[in-house]
Amino acid sequence: MFEPVPLNLPPYPFKIKQESASHFIFDEIRKKYLVLTPEEWVRQHLVQYIIREKNYPKALIKLEGGLRLNTLQKRTDVVVFNTTGQKILMIECKAPSVKITQAVFDQIARYNIVHKVPLLFVSNGLHHYYCKIDFEQKNYQFIQDLPNYPGN
Repeated sequence: MFEPVPLNLPPYPFKIKQESASHFIFDEIRKKYLVLTPEEWVRQHLVQYIIREKNYPKALIKLEGGLRLNTLQKRTDVVVFNTTGQKILMIECKAPSVKITQAVFDQIARYNIVHKVPLLFVSNGLHHYYCKIDFEQKNYQFIQDLPNYPGN
């Protein structure tokens, strides 16, 4: 059974229910209850954070979208679009017990070969890393904070 741990994010009023030995959390983007795993706990907090604190519109957020990387089918945790449909932010979520290592950055970098998103966010709910990608200069820069949604 999953016991939610405090994260390095504001608390949010989640709808959580228990059925048998499992807990479920309501995902307001997908409009359904999902099994409450440690990674899902982080994902739901990060989604609320970008909506409530950084003003990213709910309607422009896609969760667990598929992508093909070489011959493998993969899933991105969170991708955010702008109003013209361009991908502007990709988030990789890990459980709080998972250390953010080079392997995690390598994973989101591989996904970004396909997506070509200019802003990356990696978090385990305790430690957050933000990175701006400059595709023309072929480099990246870590930044201190996630910018607010453009136009706000």
